[in-house]
Amino acid sequence: MAYTVTLKRGEERRILRGHSWVYANEAEKITGEGTNGSLADVVTHDGRFVGRGYINHLSKILVRIFIRDKDVWDTEELFMERLTRANAFRRDMGFDNSYRVCFSDSDFLPSLVVDKYGDVLSVEILSLGFRLKRDVIVNCLKKIFSPAAIYERSDSPVLKKEGIPPFTGLIYGEMPEKVVIEENGLKIAVDIPGGQKTGYYLDQKFNRYAIRRHAAGKRVLDCFSNTGGFSLNAATVADKVKAVDISGHALATLRENAALNGLNNISTVEADVFEYLREAKKRGEKYDMIILDPPAFCKSAAEVPGAVRGYRDINAAALKLLSPGGTLVTASCSHYMTPVLFEKTLGEAANGAGVDLKIVEKRMQSPDHPALVGFPETEYLKFYICKI
Repeated sequence: MAYTVTLKRGEERRILRGHSWVYANEAEKITGEGTNGSLADVVTHDGRFVGRGYINHLSKILVRIFIRDKDVWDTEELFMERLTRANAFRRDMGFDNSYRVCFSDSDFLPSLVVDKYGDVLSVEILSLGFRLKRDVIVNCLKKIFSPAAIYERSDSPVLKKEGIPPFTGLIYGEMPEKVVIEENGLKIAVDIPGGQKTGYYLDQKFNRYAIRRHAAGKRVLDCFSNTGGFSLNAATVADKVKAVDISGHALATLRENAALNGLNNISTVEADVFEYLREAKKRGEKYDMIILDPPAFCKSAAEVPGAVRGYRDINAAALKLLSPGGTLVTASCSHYMTPVLFEKTLGEAANGAGVDLKIVEKRMQSPDHPALVGFPETEYLKFYICKI
């Protein structure tokens, strides 16, 4: 007999609206037998079927529901159907060379991320149940894509909360010496084994292109530049671009990307961005556009107050370096930093810098990272283009 998780009275409401996580403190009782990573049925207080998913007693997320039909099970056919449908969704929107194939809960495969970089797939698996299905997932991806290689990048700190060790490495095929993708008409070298997340931040694709209409002929400062997604797009139209990042390895890749595209108007600075902005103010530096795309300042609700201070301070510091009429491009990739809170923080930053700020564009993550209605965690990226 498999596990059955009976919810406390009323706890099913959020799940029935589309959320797929069942937290341990929402369970009234667990009956039956099984092992961590096995399927468990989730039922209401009075026994009505809610869904089915993999259970993990070591995690605060007790069950990740991905089956809503009582007659459906976790067969290879199910995985094949879900992944095929997810890929078709992206292809119908015109995605081809590089894109997110599967976005976890938004594609009804919670904790599974698949990114396509040319003919190489990068996979991230962040739960025990789906790790146990790795061979099934790989088989499906081979059938759908016939890739040259599949590389796994399951090295997130979240895995500690799942009680499973991280894993990175080649799980199928042979990795090419270099992976170069095309994005917005640019060539981008992607370091899948050593880059951020699965290799490259695909979620900012259209936001990177959007800054071009504000960067023509401008002096641009790209903070937290990583491997240069924003710098390269700005450099196609800007006068000069300066990219600042704390990672020398990322900046080396940025310079490689600039050379790939024949862009010679980008300079790089290896530095802590907070310190650089403070020193730039002392030196009297001025820019026409400043881009702030920092890593998440908060990954839990408890970290929000500190994140607010961080976002407020760094945006204020950037605003002080902008010329009159200058453009601030600023982002937050933390779900816990809501749009309302982020805008309030931007207002405080503008007040602290002594400027008036107009929001001219509000954007979110690229549509190959769709947000699932009823699951607010899937809508995480806030992206604002503002003018002094």
